[in-house]
Amino acid sequence: MHPVLARVTQRITRRSADSRAAYLAGVDAMLRRKPAQERMGCANLAHAYAALPGADKFRVVAEKGPNIGVVTAYNDMLSAHQPYQGYPALLRDEAARLQVSVQVAGGVPAMCDGITQGTPAMELSLFSRDTIAMATAVALSHDVFDGVLLLGVCDKIVPGLLIGALHYGHLPCVFVPAGPMGTGLSNRDKSKVREQYAQGLVGRDELFRAESAAYHGPGTCTFYGTANSNQMLLEAMGLHVPGAAFAPPGSAAREEFSRAALRTVLDIGARGPRFTPIGRLVDARCIVNAMAALLATGGSTNHLIHWVAIARSAGVLIDWSDFDELSGAVPLLARVYPNGEADVNQFQAAGGPAWVLRELLDNGLMHADVLSVNAGGIAAGAQGAPAVPGDDSVLRPVRRPFSATGGLRLLQGRLGRAVIKVSAVPEERHVVQAPARVFDSQEALLAAFNAGELRQDMVAVVRFQGPQANGMPELHKLTPPLGVLQNQGFQVALVTDGRMSGASGKVPAAIHVTPEALAGGALALLRDGDVVRVDAVAGTLDVLVDEAEWSARTPCAGPPPALTGFGRELFHNMRRHAGGAEQGACTWL
Repeated sequence: MHPVLARVTQRITRRSADSRAAYLAGVDAMLRRKPAQERMGCANLAHAYAALPGADKFRVVAEKGPNIGVVTAYNDMLSAHQPYQGYPALLRDEAARLQVSVQVAGGVPAMCDGITQGTPAMELSLFSRDTIAMATAVALSHDVFDGVLLLGVCDKIVPGLLIGALHYGHLPCVFVPAGPMGTGLSNRDKSKVREQYAQGLVGRDELFRAESAAYHGPGTCTFYGTANSNQMLLEAMGLHVPGAAFAPPGSAAREEFSRAALRTVLDIGARGPRFTPIGRLVDARCIVNAMAALLATGGSTNHLIHWVAIARSAGVLIDWSDFDELSGAVPLLARVYPNGEADVNQFQAAGGPAWVLRELLDNGLMHADVLSVNAGGIAAGAQGAPAVPGDDSVLRPVRRPFSATGGLRLLQGRLGRAVIKVSAVPEERHVVQAPARVFDSQEALLAAFNAGELRQDMVAVVRFQGPQANGMPELHKLTPPLGVLQNQGFQVALVTDGRMSGASGKVPAAIHVTPEALAGGALALLRDGDVVRVDAVAGTLDVLVDEAEWSARTPCAGPPPALTGFGRELFHNMRRHAGGAEQGACTWL
């Protein structure tokens, strides 16, 4: 075991001792109950099984056979979730072969940040995670299930499903992914057209043709953003059938993985040979494994919020200092866009998650002694990996990594705590010191860019974008204009209490600044012209203003929040109760 991995895990375990013990006590209390067929009233059971075919009803009621619940994020608008349409029928067919029953327990919403990016609806995005968690809890509240299959792929959907499932920690759970779409227009070429559009060099028709060539069929987007990072982390946690992450939708392999998921959840059920409820599986070691996999592959910065919330749902307390220390020890083994040229299909062809997991396990950078839904334990996820990667421009071994570190850094200073992802940023841009241009919305920055007002070295500050202010939207629309300025030779960085997409690129960005401006954070004290230093080498985020002047300043009040339209008024209580980004922006604590 690598000493840093061991030290961080021990620290998390000590910090979480009380909360983890209380969580497990709740799991054990649920496990001591009698089966549903014995503890529930006859009318309750009759309602629950009324629509089951006769044979299934007899099997569940008289024989007390296993009944597996399915929670699905299916909708036919989003490419990543459209393939789930046929999964219930497929799972029922497999259940008939196994003489068990399957019921779709409920559906959860699934919104797409690619559709809502830059629109008011993006202010619902982060809180859709907790809405999904609550919808998962509602689906499972009927309390007649012996195990759960969780059908979801994308940004907030997987974290929401996992948070909800962990609040039913006595149940065995297996995630069932749907796979990525085929390779289309390269991510690099797509980004080039976006920058040309931002400069007015191409029109909407050409931009739409490029976007449509990139996003062209069923499955997840092919860049390594939050959705595909989700799949890597689930493999590292042992919550998938091994190898399930990136098999294409509609393929024979995808069907077999989905059928195997049902067999697996039965194997780890109370009647199976390897009883493994999810609350026991997801412990501190399991969370550290997910963190290591994220760092080794240059995954989405969104998970520095989501996995904090997931861990808290299992009584495990992690923070950004843990990520930062691990990042210093876990090398970068993958180059997948935006950290490289490859897409996830090329990543899979080069060896994919299996190869990454084997490298990490063989070099003491993951815990091997953890529970898993798989009979072979976490090592089962590494089976079938090639001896060497199929393409060393995409994957490299620990002894010859792309970078000695995972590329995520904690920044601390007078402006607060933030994170920066430098795995896609050239080394000469790891430190930016320049005058601030301060904006209270991304629309204001875009307007200034379009007016030609930003042709200068600058640190662009976009504040009042935190969870309490407006739900912490992603600000990915800022990437093309800031990229244009950087390409024109200016020193540019972004500082914000908002989020950036998992597809964030080569512009250095200090994000998730905590405390946020609306909650008394120092960003509310900044003024145009203040010299800001973003230093990913030293791990600092500072403003070079005389201390006496800084102390005398009063915070800017910021713009009045837009509370109506697009259903935002329904999320008022979530904004009011949201924790900080480093605490997972949880709304239920």
